[in-house]
Amino acid sequence: MTERILKFNITIFVLAVLAGIIFLSCGFTLSVPKGVEVNGINVGGMSRSQAAATLRKEIENDLKEKTLEVKAGDRIYTFSYPEIYYKDNIYSLLKNAKKGDKLTSEVSYYLCGLNTIAPNICRNESLSVTEPYAKFSSFSTPFTYFEGNDGKCADERQLIEDIKNSLNGGFEPVTVRFNCVKRQKSLNEVKKSTRLLCKFTTNFDSSNINRTSNIRLAANKLNGTVLESGKTLSFNDIVGARVKERGFLPAKIIEKGEFVEGVGGGVCQVSTTLYNAALLSGLEIKEYHPHSLAVSYVPPSRDAMVSGTYFDLKISNPYKMPVYIRASVVGGSVTFCVYGYDDGTKYTLSSEVTGVLPAPEESCDTPEKAKAGKDGFTSESYLTVTRGSYKKTVVLRKDKYSPVTRVIYSDPALPEEEGGGSGEETAQNILNN
Repeated sequence: MTERILKFNITIFVLAVLAGIIFLSCGFTLSVPKGVEVNGINVGGMSRSQAAATLRKEIENDLKEKTLEVKAGDRIYTFSYPEIYYKDNIYSLLKNAKKGDKLTSEVSYYLCGLNTIAPNICRNESLSVTEPYAKFSSFSTPFTYFEGNDGKCADERQLIEDIKNSLNGGFEPVTVRFNCVKRQKSLNEVKKSTRLLCKFTTNFDSSNINRTSNIRLAANKLNGTVLESGKTLSFNDIVGARVKERGFLPAKIIEKGEFVEGVGGGVCQVSTTLYNAALLSGLEIKEYHPHSLAVSYVPPSRDAMVSGTYFDLKISNPYKMPVYIRASVVGGSVTFCVYGYDDGTKYTLSSEVTGVLPAPEESCDTPEKAKAGKDGFTSESYLTVTRGSYKKTVVLRKDKYSPVTRVIYSDPALPEEEGGGSGEETAQNILNN
């Protein structure tokens, strides 16, 4: 038993001696050898952690005196400690230092969040290119032109590199470098895409106040329309319902083969004028409807009737650029001007009567029942396309316009010709309305 206790005590003693040796050894190796200087500071005899803290405090004090300026045009971005921080090899130096060494640490500086800061600076300082453009107006001068400006794009990769070089050089100011972004088109190209393609006018009796008001109201709703490439214009969608609640007034319309009073009379002259302007501008007609009776304000087979929501005028833009539409009513005329890209193609319209449909005649027993009539006819219209030496004429459409029955009062006391002459004059008046 005594022998066992003795062996146990000897073991404890040996372990204690070993622990002391290890402790002394560690204490020795975690201390900086005497006479060691780093960056001109004597750190000999200090623990490594104490020496490192001392050296880093000096580095940070020096860093606090420094700033980095990034110049971007008239703006300056300034960065300092602790946005600017550092890396060093101090622990490595202290670990490997020998008695009396005179050492200099390696210090490298960096901007915290550089990969976020640089893109933000570049985004703030870059200038988007503005291409030349035209501003369309419904009144006065059709277009106001702007030359635009070249853009500039900050070089992000170069900025990051320049900041790194400055921080590890002499903290020299950094200037953001820009690459110029040139405009892709010229002002002349913009002007070429806003030229007058067509101007078409029809006339009416301005003394008919209600009809004039309807024409003006419908034209104003269409004035200033911009029809984008590939898009289709609906006359009914833009002008809307022709009802009293929307300001339209009673005037002559064609209904069931007769000229009668109805709300919105005159609007068809607006759609017809637009229809002709569209054809003369090279636009595509997707939907049109002829009147049942001939009208006086355009040649045969060149009218475009609109009614309710079922009879519409639809026009499509086949060009790669927008077309701009202006409408105006002056005195007794309504005019549509269409502007867009002028590719040199010219369009002309023509028409002819191909047959006559005689008006039926009826007799009546009193003058009040007499009614003017008019022969009907068949007709065709043609579109001629000219581009340089190329010229082609195509049949645009074929139409049939019904006759208007003549109701004749024959007064035995008057020559028959006089009654007929009076009826023809009345028919022309109705047609003009």
